Amino acid sequence: MNLIWLLISGIWLAISSALLGVVFCVTVVGIPFGLQCFKLAKLSLLPFGTTIVTYR
Repeated sequence: MNLIWLLISGIWLAISSALLGVVFCVTVVGIPFGLQCFKLAKLSLLPFGTTIVTYR
């Protein structure tokens, strides 16, 4: 399933999220948003079988 996702839309989502993360990291205010974009790029590359940990 990951291979199908990667070929159809995963690679484009990962590239766009990573580029947006770089743009956000240019400013000091945007650094937290940029770091979240990098996490989103990693998750959008191979989403199936990934566990998401939330902290309270």
